[in-house]
Amino acid sequence: MTTTTKSADATSAPAVGETVLDARGVTMRFGGLTAVRDVNLTVNSGEIVGLIGPNGAGKTTFFNCLTGLYIPTEGEVRYKGKVLPPTSYKVTDAGIARTFQNIRLFHNMTVLENVLVGRHTRMKQGLWSALLRLPGFKKAEEEASKRAMELLEFIGLQDKAQHLAKNLPYGEQRKLEIARALASDPGLILLDEPTAGMNPQETRAAEELIFAIRDMGIAVLVIEHDMRFIFNLCDRVAVLVQGQKLIEGDSQTVQSDERVIAAYLGEPVADDAPAAAAPAKDAPAEEAPSEDAPTEEDAPAEDAPSEDTPAEDAPSEDAPSEDAPEAADAPEASEDTPQDPASGKENDA
Repeated sequence: MTTTTKSADATSAPAVGETVLDARGVTMRFGGLTAVRDVNLTVNSGEIVGLIGPNGAGKTTFFNCLTGLYIPTEGEVRYKGKVLPPTSYKVTDAGIARTFQNIRLFHNMTVLENVLVGRHTRMKQGLWSALLRLPGFKKAEEEASKRAMELLEFIGLQDKAQHLAKNLPYGEQRKLEIARALASDPGLILLDEPTAGMNPQETRAAEELIFAIRDMGIAVLVIEHDMRFIFNLCDRVAVLVQGQKLIEGDSQTVQSDERVIAAYLGEPVADDAPAAAAPAKDAPAEEAPSEDAPTEEDAPAEDAPSEDTPAEDAPSEDAPSEDAPEAADAPEASEDTPQDPASGKENDA
């Protein structure tokens, strides 16, 4: 991919380190819903800044506030020290361009014509000049076509200039949208998920393209969900969570922040949380032995007689058995009493 191109001619390149974008207290409400709340962000020239966060964090809404598609409920957006007008085409004319999360090309127009659409803000010819095809308008058209071909060469699509945009592969359509944004000669470009749906090779090519844009002197603000891509690419990363800026810093600082990890992966489980499962409904609960209760070793056996103490159930020589009848109650044998017929003896009486 060829990355050599001319520097922006309509928008002068800012000095290195100069603040290009300064968003102060940007808040966006939709009725009772606050999508973005008091967000501050700066982007300097020659810098690539990333904006990350979970789905629904307000990233694209914040982009829309920066580019005039939404008028912030509170706060202001400054570009090179000047407050931006609340109109999208005036924001583009001031020097800010953007791409969208969903590709928005003119599919039935050629690749070259799509880039020329982005060039119209730098063409100053009036209506009569265009209708009458005056020499000034023809010259402006030639310059615009030349600039558009330079940008197509920059992204590697110069051989497909006359192809319809709808016939391009997905990754090349993404690059064409970037070229159309660059056609307005911006000082700041906003990229909304430029690698969404790309394979690893296309993602790597997009990374090289963004680095080349930065080398042209254009500041870059990028939204992306590919964490490896964003941390390799950006000088600084800001994290939005539920419409608020959680943290901003270099890649290492953001990656190691526990709040960022919790925002993406959920709150960690506390270590001291009770882990014991509830006993089964029908299972009897085991009673813990009391401290004062004797153990099996200390408790004497109920049936085992002691050496010194006679067993309660053991019969004594002198004591009659509980079950045996006492001698006083036993009937005395009488001479008149006939003997038991079972004995087989006859009775003499």
